[in-house]
Amino acid sequence: MYEDSAHYAVLAMPDSFPVSERSRAKSIPIHTFQAKSYEAWCKKQPATTRHWLEETQFKATTGKHCLLPSSGGAIAGVAFCIDDKPNIWSIASLATQLPEQHYHLEGSFTGETATQMALGWALATYRFSRYKKNGHPTAKLLAPKGCDMDYVKAMASSIFWARDMINTPANDMNPAALAQEAASFARKHKGNVNIIKGEALLKANYPMIYTVGKASSVPPHFVDIRFVRKGAPKITLVGKGVCFDSGGLDIKPSSGMKLMKKDMGGAASVLALAKAMVETGLPVQLRVLLPIVENAVAGNAMRPLDIVPTRKGITVEIGNTDAEGRLILCDALTEADDEQPDLLVDCATLTGAARVALGTEIPAFFTPDDRLAHQLASISESLTDPLWRLPLWKNYKSQLDTNHADLSNDPESSYGGAITAALYLQEFVSKTPSWLHIDMMAWNQSAKPGRPQGGEAMAIRALYALIKERYT
Repeated sequence: MYEDSAHYAVLAMPDSFPVSERSRAKSIPIHTFQAKSYEAWCKKQPATTRHWLEETQFKATTGKHCLLPSSGGAIAGVAFCIDDKPNIWSIASLATQLPEQHYHLEGSFTGETATQMALGWALATYRFSRYKKNGHPTAKLLAPKGCDMDYVKAMASSIFWARDMINTPANDMNPAALAQEAASFARKHKGNVNIIKGEALLKANYPMIYTVGKASSVPPHFVDIRFVRKGAPKITLVGKGVCFDSGGLDIKPSSGMKLMKKDMGGAASVLALAKAMVETGLPVQLRVLLPIVENAVAGNAMRPLDIVPTRKGITVEIGNTDAEGRLILCDALTEADDEQPDLLVDCATLTGAARVALGTEIPAFFTPDDRLAHQLASISESLTDPLWRLPLWKNYKSQLDTNHADLSNDPESSYGGAITAALYLQEFVSKTPSWLHIDMMAWNQSAKPGRPQGGEAMAIRALYALIKERYT
């Protein structure tokens, strides 16, 4: 929570961070082994431990644990079967499954692996409790040897913040509230922030942001945040901030509208990424651009076949009012592209087509920069932060043609919708050498270790690592 927020999502970090650096003396050891090495590990244990594991019929399958008792009946240790290749989620389940005590990892891990597992443990303790008490005792982990605690704390708190914003319903996370979240973050970290809202967007030449958001009782906002560092590489992040998407006059059915509070997940994700970058001190010039609206229904709402100018001067025919994300992004991307940053990244809950292609857990990414794509794919795999490249297939560009305007926001075919949306956005990025578009779900459909059901900041761990590796 930031001190000057009028509306805010309560930051859900526990009172004491779930990964600490206190002494191991009074903590409980977690003995890790792989399934293939379980028998060898057992042979090294005392007879009483072996007997206990036999009596409890413990099976050494990945992710399973067994509490080991002392002679006095206390917990003497934990036996845990870990993945063959430990990753961020390898021990995350233990944070909520173990009794509320302090624990430490036995065994030797690289500093990177230790850092990732500690982060996974921290992320598993998230609870969204703004409206309903949702407390659950969580175990605490002592920072493993070699763990980068500055990174763990910054990334965990950033992801918690994004989850909170996405989980907060639109009656509290409206365009004014989301803009205030962003402004409060910027001011706390001594960034420069400029907010344009309502009809002032027309005077400032952001016609698309105004057009999409004008029907809401809360006016559209455009947030521009800068963290200046002269001479450093320029990184610009753009996030789609549709606080609720009714579909507009092309209104969604109730089943399609139910999760639309998460349609600002792109904005929440880039804010979380920015927070992690600032708090760990990455030496870059950072700019964050957030077009923030509610796509509502009213007498002044945009209509199908309206033709609207964009900041770039390209005219767009509104083929479908429910394809509003690309409309607000095009004005923000034009603003970003004019500065020609070294890297321009936009994040958006943009298309259902990307979910059909890749499911809900894998964001699609698009870029014309092959080197950037290969680098991101490699980082994504190494960090278990999945992303998958889809092509900017030029042959589909003609689907955006229309007789009376330069572009349509509604492709003539329902096939390849994620690609045609990316091609639409690419029309507004002509000067920047490296552009990356990420089409994400920003929501966990079901709970998994470290990833509770609900809002999620997808891809930001991989993006953080990409920026750090490429520009610092």
